[in-house]
Amino acid sequence: MKKITAVFTLAGAAVGLTPSAAFAQDDLMALGMDELRSEVQRRYDAGLAMTNDSSVVSANDPRYIWASETKAQCGIALGYLKSSTRDEVSLSRCALAYDMMQRAPRPRVEPAPLPTPEPAPEVCNREAPGLIFFEFDSATPQQDAVETVQYVVENAPACDWNSFTVIGHTDRAGSNAYNEGLSQRRAEAVANLMASRGIPASSITTQAQGEESPRVPTADGVRELQNRRVEIQVSE
Repeated sequence: MKKITAVFTLAGAAVGLTPSAAFAQDDLMALGMDELRSEVQRRYDAGLAMTNDSSVVSANDPRYIWASETKAQCGIALGYLKSSTRDEVSLSRCALAYDMMQRAPRPRVEPAPLPTPEPAPEVCNREAPGLIFFEFDSATPQQDAVETVQYVVENAPACDWNSFTVIGHTDRAGSNAYNEGLSQRRAEAVANLMASRGIPASSITTQAQGEESPRVPTADGVRELQNRRVEIQVSE
C-alpha cells in the first residue's frame, strides 16, 4: 500500500482541502498540545482500524484507501507532535483523509432490466382474421361485417398488421361473369368499411375471385351462404 499512499499524498497537496477538511484542520490547530495529540491519535487509530476491517477491505470500498491515507498522514503529524511541533501540512492532510474516510460510498445503481417483449396476443391470427358473409346477390355488408372489420382495426397495431388484402367470393349460382363483378363489389364494400374505420386506404388491396374458390364445394347453380363471402388477409 506504500505506492497508493504516495499517490494520494501528492493528490492532496495538488488539490488543496475541501471546506469540511479545512474546518477540521482549524479545529485541530485551535487545540492545546495535549488535546491535539489525543485527537490526532484518535484519528490515526480510526484509520488503522478501518484498514483492518475485512468488510471494508473485501468490498472494494474507497474508504479503505482514505483510511490508509489517514493512518499515514496522522502518523506523520504524531511524529512532529512528539517534538511539540504543529506541522500544518500533515495536520491538514490528516483532517482531509479522515473526513473522506467517514463518507459512506454511494450505493451502486443497477441498470433497469430491459423489458421483455410481450408476445403477440392470441388474436393475431394471420390466417384470414376477417371473414364476412353476404346475403344472396348482395354486396351490402351486414352488422356482423361491421363487427368483424372493427375487430381487425382494433388489433392491427398490436399485431403489427400493416398490409391488407380483401378478397371477394360468390357461390355458384349465376354466371361466371356476373359473379366476378359481384365478388369485386363485395370486396370494395368491405375495403371502404375498413377505410372508414381508420385503416389507410393505401394499405388495402382488393381482389375478386368470383365462384372459383368455394369454401364449400357445390354443384353449379347451388346457393351456399359460406361461399358468399369476403376474406380479409393481413401481412406485416
